[in-house]
Amino acid sequence: MKSINKNIVFILFMILKYRLICLVIFIVISNNLWAQIDSAYYRGYNILDSMLTEKKAMDLKEAIFTVENAYFDEGLSFEHFDSRLNEFVAFVKTLSSDKLISYNHADFHSVNVHAAIFQMMTDTIPVLAPDNTLLYHLPFQYNFDDYASKKEWSNMFVSTLMDTRTGNCHSLPLFYKLLTEELGEKSWLALAPNHSYIKLHNQADGWYNVELTSGQFPTDIWIKASGYIHTDAIRQGIYMDTLSRKNTVALCMTDLAEGYKHKHISDYDPEFVLMCCNRTLVAFPDYVNALLLKAETLLDIFKKTGRKEYYQEVEKLYSYIHKIGYRKMPEKMYLEWLQSLSRNRKNSNKKGLNRNGN
Repeated sequence: MKSINKNIVFILFMILKYRLICLVIFIVISNNLWAQIDSAYYRGYNILDSMLTEKKAMDLKEAIFTVENAYFDEGLSFEHFDSRLNEFVAFVKTLSSDKLISYNHADFHSVNVHAAIFQMMTDTIPVLAPDNTLLYHLPFQYNFDDYASKKEWSNMFVSTLMDTRTGNCHSLPLFYKLLTEELGEKSWLALAPNHSYIKLHNQADGWYNVELTSGQFPTDIWIKASGYIHTDAIRQGIYMDTLSRKNTVALCMTDLAEGYKHKHISDYDPEFVLMCCNRTLVAFPDYVNALLLKAETLLDIFKKTGRKEYYQEVEKLYSYIHKIGYRKMPEKMYLEWLQSLSRNRKNSNKKGLNRNGN
């Protein structure tokens, strides 16, 4: 009987020991996994920080890839990213070898390249394959099903846009901007509430806007009237102004923080998010998305700690954000605005490509 009891005790001891070993292994693997995830984001931060502090040349392609690669735990292939981008660049070069517009000014080549990019992104284009099969290049589409990337954050990415031909008002203009840089041309991102678009300049027309959501060239007046933009925000330069290359890379730094927070929403490290926001705001002091993200993160810290200094900082930030002209656009109104853009695209005859420039 004593022998049986000893055997039972021994068996229970071995079971407990096995479970403890499994628990230790699980903790070690989990910690290593978190270390890998954290290191991916910290490496991403260091790359962007080096650009913003001018220790490294600003490279928009590398900046965009760095943000998206961190989200995928550094599993995104740069070779694939670069190869897909080069395919679109080559197609634009082929299109721009023809005269696409009637335009009689010295900057014709540049304007024609922009016309080719616009056509590639918004038109159905017949393409003759090497075996004489007629194929069709289809236009990029707006992702109305997940326009804010709430279902899947990677729907915000340029890499997703290139693979699926579907994007939103973050990835579409960023892709356009990236194409122009690869082609040696100039374009500028501009911001509106929950939105971004492209600004271009030519000798005939001066500054004009390219709205890739609708495939049109809206005026500044139309953007202001329809986009829920306060006059103070325009006066402060937070909306409807051209972003410098440094501003654009700073925007990528906030994208890095946003991706990190969405990936680890329940247990994210607020210090990392704040570090990204603070670095962004040094380079781009009135970038509203960074200011809002910083305020939201500090509010999360206050809810967990109850420390009043965090809440006081939140109040200061929201007061400043309001002062510079930001007003939150109601989601229903934003969705109606997007739908109106979609209707405009269907009815558009793309008058912008027919500038005569005379």
